[in-house]
Amino acid sequence: MTVDVVCAGPVFLDLTFEGLEEPPDPGRERFARELHETPGGAAITAVGLARLGLRAAVAGALGRDVAGRTLRRLLEADGVTCAHAEAERTPVTVVLPLGGERAFVTYEPPAQIESDVFERLRPRAVVVGIDQLHLVPTGALSYVVAADRESERHAGALPAGLAGARALFANRVEAERLTGETEPEAAALAIAERVATAVVSCGADGAIAASGGEVCEAPAPQVDARDTTGAGDLLVAAYVWGDLGGLPLAERLRRAVVYAALSVRTATGAASAATLNELDRALAELDPVTVQTASAKESA
Repeated sequence: MTVDVVCAGPVFLDLTFEGLEEPPDPGRERFARELHETPGGAAITAVGLARLGLRAAVAGALGRDVAGRTLRRLLEADGVTCAHAEAERTPVTVVLPLGGERAFVTYEPPAQIESDVFERLRPRAVVVGIDQLHLVPTGALSYVVAADRESERHAGALPAGLAGARALFANRVEAERLTGETEPEAAALAIAERVATAVVSCGADGAIAASGGEVCEAPAPQVDARDTTGAGDLLVAAYVWGDLGGLPLAERLRRAVVYAALSVRTATGAASAATLNELDRALAELDPVTVQTASAKESA
């Protein structure tokens, strides 16, 4: 079996309690309007890649429990391959969207990812965390995600192994931790000294990318945020899709930012991942001339 992209890292079953007016106080109960079961963690990026038309897989331990069985069913329905061997328990996150932000409660049992997963799948590209760079097989492109805990471990000291990566993705807080730079542009330029391209996501402000000493910025379209969970994961998915498709940096960043913005309008991360047709329609509404030109180039 071969796939386009393997997304490595913890794969969670996200339980999103939508419609809470406020969090419960100790000893009190609050009622949600809706409950959603969706893939979380590395699976959000994989679902986004699959809906954009790539063959995607996840390399993260899924348990033999109810949560694991539910996750497999949801991922297989989106055409995402579950590549890792079974574990006893599955990571689970409770997501509480509140006033445009969200709170989490997470259970994550310890798990290891074996390198033979990648050897079997022979991917064109791999999305990994900073501490998983050693898992990237020879010949595969690597895209590195600086998660919260990893950015703390590597604060002020990016590992040398990043030199061969295509891009590193971090949000504003993670980028500041990694570099000590308080401004996203300066942080992106600092990271880009160690990796081909640095992408710093800035929430509702969009994202900044730096490569070869140059900086480009993509503002986010104005949308009503219902649930921001997974927006960063979907930005990664659309960026990787654009890079593998040969789009120039400014265009793949722009499309990635729009793709992430589309997801926050509805609840959950994975369930909000747009298809390629939906992304094209959104881009056409924003800038029809640019989209037509880019589409012509892709089909040439």
